[in-house]
Order: sequence, then C-alpha cells, then structure tokens
Amino acid sequence: MTITEGQVEANGLTFSYLAAGEGPLALCLHGFPDSAWGWRHLLPELANAGFRAVAPFLRGYAPTEIPADGLYQSGAIASDAIALHEALGGDGDAVIIGHDWGALATYGAAAHAPERWKRVVVAAVPPPATVANAFFSYDQLQRSWYMFFFQSALAEMAVPMNDLEFIDRLWADWSPGYADASEDLANVKNCLRDPANLTAALGYYRATLGAGARSPEYDAVEAAGSAPLTQPTLYLHGATDGCMGAELIDDTVLASLPHPDSRVEIVADAGHFLQLEQPKTVNQLITTFLTLT
Repeated sequence: MTITEGQVEANGLTFSYLAAGEGPLALCLHGFPDSAWGWRHLLPELANAGFRAVAPFLRGYAPTEIPADGLYQSGAIASDAIALHEALGGDGDAVIIGHDWGALATYGAAAHAPERWKRVVVAAVPPPATVANAFFSYDQLQRSWYMFFFQSALAEMAVPMNDLEFIDRLWADWSPGYADASEDLANVKNCLRDPANLTAALGYYRATLGAGARSPEYDAVEAAGSAPLTQPTLYLHGATDGCMGAELIDDTVLASLPHPDSRVEIVADAGHFLQLEQPKTVNQLITTFLTLT
C-alpha cells in the first residue's frame, strides 16, 4: 500500500500529512522527537484493515506550519486532532492513535469529543493520573531530566550541535534495543533542523512545565484528558522504555480506561519507539483491536 503526502487546513494551521487507504479515518499522532514517518509501518496495515490512515506532522514540526500564537500545550494538539477529524471528513467510526505527545493529545481529544472517536489507542505515555502518581519517583525523575533542561535557552544551543546528535542520544537511551534507527532519525532531523521548528518542539515542554504560552480554551480541552476515557482503549508500552519506565504501568492505567473492552499490553523487546522497533507485533495488536466489533 503506497503512502501519499498531502496538506489540509485545520484549527487555523496548514498541516502536512502522510496517508494511506480509504474508509473511516484513523488519525495517528506522533511525539517527540519523531515525525509522521514514525507511523510508516502502521499506515499501510491500517489501510489494509479498511481505514483511511492519516498521520499529520504536529504543529511546529516541518513541513506543518509553525503557529503564530506560539501555543504548544497538549490541549492545543488535542484541539488540532479534533479539527483534523472534521477537516479530513471523519465521522463517528473514526479512531485515534497517539504516541508520546500524541498520546497526551489523544487523551484530550478522546475525552473532550468522545462522539468523534469509536476506539482509541495510546502508546508510551500512560494516562495523566498515572503520570501524576508516579512522575516524581526517583527513577522517573532521572529519566525525565531532559524536560527540565528544555526549559533553558541552553537547549536551543545544545541540541543542534553536531547535526542534532542530542536527538540520536535520546533515541539510544529511550529505545536501547533498536539496532538501526538511522532512517527514523533522518526523518526527525528533517522536521527540526530549522531553529524555528526546534524551538516549537521544545515549546511543548515549556508550556507544560515552564512559562510557555497557554490558552484558557486549550486548558479546558487539556483538563478533559485527565478524565477516564469512555471508549474502548488499547494502551501499549515498551518493556525496555528508557523514557517512561514500564514500572509506571500499574492498576491506575486501567482505572483511567474503564470500558470493559479496554486493554493494556506490554510489548517485549521494545523501548519508547515500540511501533518502529517491533512493527509486526504492534501493528497486529492495533489493527486487531480497532477492527473488533
């Protein structure tokens, strides 16, 4: 199945996207540091399963437009997802899939506009209640040092050095078993090589932990993401994730996903970028879950 490229206007921005297939919308949201190409293995499988699979480059990630308002909180990304549902012709049979920052956006979009999404898949970042309970453990603080570093202006100087080698090191730490991430790293760097795009990507963290710009409208969408999701939801996490430790995945995850058809799966031999490290396993888990009746 061929992956095509396109553009669409949504929520006041021009989004570039990758797409495959025809059918109900399957919206795939990437995280940091990643790109829409992080879904390159999944898009054709979703298409084969009868979906129109669309993976946008998130706001601020080239070639998608950088927002003039400088808003990057997860509620903004969730609002983008809701607007993309409409712009791409989604209906009540649409599904949403999110990884990392895309997961945070998915919680908000699925909770704020539940009528738009029939099923939900999230990966690598557990529900906000679980993160809130576990984030300040010593082990997780060690893993999350980069979030605090990104609050400093030094990040704009340090990350671009040596052809964005900082990103290579993050991938190596977060997915220690991924033998060859060269293709994926090249795709990421193409999105963030321009200083304006890198500042945008760092803005996601600054809006969450620092003094980044926020909007009351997006605050409401973001807050909705802390409520339990009413849809059947599949949560996936890599067993060797070096960004968000697998030990965070406890009973509080399913408590936030109370639908009787919701499931949690720990993917063996996979770290943070599990959809790229174990694509056959992850693709099968996702497509099987999304096509259940």
